[in-house]
Amino acid sequence: MMLDIIKLLPDSVANQIAAGEVIQRPASAVKELMENALDAGATQIDLVVKDAGKSMIMVVDNGCGMSETDARLCFERHATSKISKAEDLFAIRTMGFRGEALASIAAIAQVELKTRRREDEVGVKVVNEGSVVKEQTLVPMQPGTSFTVKNLFFNVPARRNFLKSAQAEMRHIVEEFTRVTLMNPEIGFTLTSDGKEVYHLYPGNLKQRIVGLFGSAYEERLLPVRQETDRVSIEGYIVKAEYAKKTRGEQYFFVNKRFIKHAYLHHAIENAFMEMVPQDSFPGYFLNIEVDPADIDINIHPTKTEVNFLDVKLVYAILHAAVRKAIGQHNLSPMIDFAESAELNNDFSTAMGMSQPLAIPNIPLDPNFNPFRKEQTPREPHYEGGYQHQRQEPSGDWRLLYGERTDLPTEDAKEAKPNCQYLQVNQSYIVTTVKSGLLVIDQHLAHARVLFEKFQKEMENHSGTSQQELFPQALTLNANDASLLKEMMPELENLGFDLEQANPTTFMINGTPSDAAGSDAVALLEKILDNYKLNRTDLQIDRKLNLAKTMASQLSIMPLTKLTEMEMQKLVDQLFACNVAEVAPNGKKIYIIVSIDDLAAKLNQ
Repeated sequence: MMLDIIKLLPDSVANQIAAGEVIQRPASAVKELMENALDAGATQIDLVVKDAGKSMIMVVDNGCGMSETDARLCFERHATSKISKAEDLFAIRTMGFRGEALASIAAIAQVELKTRRREDEVGVKVVNEGSVVKEQTLVPMQPGTSFTVKNLFFNVPARRNFLKSAQAEMRHIVEEFTRVTLMNPEIGFTLTSDGKEVYHLYPGNLKQRIVGLFGSAYEERLLPVRQETDRVSIEGYIVKAEYAKKTRGEQYFFVNKRFIKHAYLHHAIENAFMEMVPQDSFPGYFLNIEVDPADIDINIHPTKTEVNFLDVKLVYAILHAAVRKAIGQHNLSPMIDFAESAELNNDFSTAMGMSQPLAIPNIPLDPNFNPFRKEQTPREPHYEGGYQHQRQEPSGDWRLLYGERTDLPTEDAKEAKPNCQYLQVNQSYIVTTVKSGLLVIDQHLAHARVLFEKFQKEMENHSGTSQQELFPQALTLNANDASLLKEMMPELENLGFDLEQANPTTFMINGTPSDAAGSDAVALLEKILDNYKLNRTDLQIDRKLNLAKTMASQLSIMPLTKLTEMEMQKLVDQLFACNVAEVAPNGKKIYIIVSIDDLAAKLNQ
């Protein structure tokens, strides 16, 4: 006789499964606990973490608190005060509502809850370990709630082993802290890590909160955005186009003060900044979209960062118009901000108190000057695209330069001898003759390959040369990017960067690699950070490869850069001295050979 095989899971196991969706890392617990504190009506929320949240997370608030019964019941699955029927899901105004957060946290950690309502004389303390209540007692305390989460994933060691380094986990905590605090500027927040206060945010307005989180430089960088319609209201700030960064990370969308990710609405912002921001830069924004809860569905993902809009095209159009309006008002402001002075309508010399009127200056002209006459002066070395064009005599015979190498790409490539003629096509391609036809080289990809292998060797040998800046530049980042840059500093110093951390979020650029002479060091480091975030890995060898690729791509000769024959000769020499001359670091072919037979076939068609 066959036995039934389907059975109900114990609550402890079901809670651990739910925790896998809701609590992925310490930052997830931080998010849930801080959002609960907001829903409790707190005006001051303090977050304390140890060992990047792996050892301890504590959130203390001065909110409404809970009764003794609620303190015990809050750890049960889907126990919530926010909804009572299915229709309530479409009228959500609170941050949490499903009642699974505390149950999920308690399933995989040791949780101590202390809470007291204002009308109660004493509070209640509940200790819960792995979904099992170990202790419940009365304790004296101030009104409010304190959650302490210790030893996250203590009973799920496999999950704990998958946590990243303390620095990486702390970056996630700071990001969640930023998302929660941004749209609640009327509430005070603190963040303390391992006994050191990272943020102390005082109650204020949204602009003050942005400045408190991202630095005083944003005082002058923000443009207000405000648009109200019957269906949608948008309010917040965008960052002026001239301050667009090479790194992502300062793009914050909120719906009814809840952080969301929405690629379609992000496109509306990018479209509004079109032709004002370089293609590889990203505009910053901090925008809250207020809509009727019935017009959105936030119950589609455990983290509630994905949202469905009833009419997303309408939101897109209003958002795009609001940002364009803010940009337009900023561009007009120099013309409308200043009242016209009556003195400006009078004679200038009289207004300035001069005794005699100003005379029109007499500029001597040379009637024999011919602007089209070529001056026979030697050209100075120039720097374009990070490539230093040196005037050197061509090297000797190709075989003397490279020896009898057998790993060069083809025999035909070897025939591009230093004494042959070079032609630049469209200021992007180098063409020269070889034994079997024409060799066509992409100058940008060729130089990228040369620099890529050069940077790899410098990082391995710690041999990068630095060129000191006459006037050191300051690079100010948010807390997460500053942590990333600090993590990358050893590799950057091996390449020739000379960086000094002035404060937790500001670095002084005292020197740059010699190959980066003349380039924008701030923009280069921002691009390096952006690529590092996109291709983040814990493997040091992959980190070095990614860094070398980014540097090579940013500093190599760009298309439409004019080169002399001597410069082309040098680049070809360097390319075929590389270990891999056929393909660029991005995998694209660097050169092709058009054979004589192909040329003849084309001509005889």
